[in-house]
Amino acid sequence: MASRGTTETSKLKQNLEEQLDRLMQQLQDLEECREELDADEYEETKKETLEQLSEFNDSLKKIMSGDMTLVDELGGMQLAIQAAISQAFKTPEVIRMFAKKQPRQLRTRLAEMDRDLMVGKLPRDLYTQQKLEILTALRKLGEKLTGDDEMFLSTNAGTALSQFERVSTDLGSGDKVFALASVEVEKAKQ
Repeated sequence: MASRGTTETSKLKQNLEEQLDRLMQQLQDLEECREELDADEYEETKKETLEQLSEFNDSLKKIMSGDMTLVDELGGMQLAIQAAISQAFKTPEVIRMFAKKQPRQLRTRLAEMDRDLMVGKLPRDLYTQQKLEILTALRKLGEKLTGDDEMFLSTNAGTALSQFERVSTDLGSGDKVFALASVEVEKAKQ
């Protein structure tokens, strides 16, 4: 006989991951369709999506305060949501891979970007932004970075990524992450 709550915990985790995937896909679709939307429509849709992320974040906070068995599994999702809300990461695909703890996929994406930059398919500024996000995500996942990658991070890291690094260093301090996320949500609403 299975232990009580194991199936329910597994189902809850699956539902939360699906909801996070849906919201990240929504952000990614919005960025891809940005040119097709007028500025007001884009901003309104983005604001609504960020509000949904904030509500999802609040739900996670309630779950985490009442069920300590989910804290470790939800920690990655919590950081991914915080990153999306604070807009430290601007690439939903990177946020999704980070939340699912997929370092191999992040490294594959980085290799694809290197290739695209070399053939002129990816502009330098977009490459720099996304490489920063991927390297930061890899570091937070405990992956070893090369000396060149570390130098790239220190040379190009902006305040949003630095703030994310500083706040997320102590995963046990969820209050700090949520406090920053709340501040960033308020800024986005204005």
